[in-house]
Amino acid sequence: MTQVVLKGLEKIYAGSRKSQSFRAVKGIDLEIRDKEFMVLVGPSGCGKSTTLRMIAGLEEITRGKIEIDSQIVNDVAPKDRDIAMVFQNYALYPHMTVFENMAFGLKLRKFSKEETEQRVNDAANVLGLDTLLERKPKALSGGQRQRVAVGRAIVRQPKVFLFDEPLSNLDAKMRVSMRAEISKLHDRLQATMIYVTHDQVEAMTMGDRICVMNEGEIMQVDEPLNLYNRPANLFVASFIGSPGMNLFKGTIVSKEGKSFFEELNETGNGFSIPLEGELSEKASGLDGKSVVLGIRPEDTYILKPDDEALKTSITAKVELSEPMGSETLVYLDTGENGFIVKEKGHLKISNEIEVSVSIDPGKIHLFDRATGQAL
Repeated sequence: MTQVVLKGLEKIYAGSRKSQSFRAVKGIDLEIRDKEFMVLVGPSGCGKSTTLRMIAGLEEITRGKIEIDSQIVNDVAPKDRDIAMVFQNYALYPHMTVFENMAFGLKLRKFSKEETEQRVNDAANVLGLDTLLERKPKALSGGQRQRVAVGRAIVRQPKVFLFDEPLSNLDAKMRVSMRAEISKLHDRLQATMIYVTHDQVEAMTMGDRICVMNEGEIMQVDEPLNLYNRPANLFVASFIGSPGMNLFKGTIVSKEGKSFFEELNETGNGFSIPLEGELSEKASGLDGKSVVLGIRPEDTYILKPDDEALKTSITAKVELSEPMGSETLVYLDTGENGFIVKEKGHLKISNEIEVSVSIDPGKIHLFDRATGQAL
């Protein structure tokens, strides 16, 4: 079993006379299971790549422990950790062929010629590089070069694969193709993989579990659909999903034994929505509490003029519509909050008109405004 366990992992960069020290990673705990595809995702500067580089041994650990296969590796040299890393830039030797690039690490480790050829040929067949082994990097496309970089890691047969934003230099179409290739590769190899990206679509489509990070801390670790359907806090709610979750500031108000969300609106024209089911139970006894209501763009619907007015509707002005082919994104404004509706198909709608927007009451999320945590 090849588990990777982080305990109280911390990275502090010392400051100079003109600047203070900087805590890039703030004492995180994380367990990556055997054969798991774990994705670390978050915005730039959240600490995800620093965490990966500490696992690889490329960054010194300030505090905490890293265990690989139950062995503490804090003071183990990178070459002795039995890991292989694929970087954002391909880092291929331009004067070497594909075969020579993939075999280079094995030659340094004194593998026999026969075993080197066997491992390289096996990896090339898996990655569709078998007809390209005699080419040099300049004769390859970006996607092919990235596959060579992945192949160079595969031939090592390491305990753990580390990927540091390996697809960020590829065009959109190639990214989709390569992320499918890496996912299929994980299924074939059944290896432990840790993958860093800032792209939440990559995270959602590739990870067995996802670790969402922000400002050096772990916000939530869960399976992709659980992150999407049950975000633990406001950051995860807004970061996961494309577009992110719509958020409205407001207050819980009790009326005649029922709980309502009332939008915080200085004009006095805010909307009021009854809370139902489990949310109503959670809101019971929280009269006057400052909260944030969250609803995903796909759980909102623009009502037609002849539709019956609903209790769960919001009046808003259309600012912009973006036809995306299979769907249309409509940007709206309540006067206090901007939000997005995702409608299926092509919706023709004029800017500046006022519309009523219904929301699915069963898909509402509530967050504590002070702490950002889900209620």
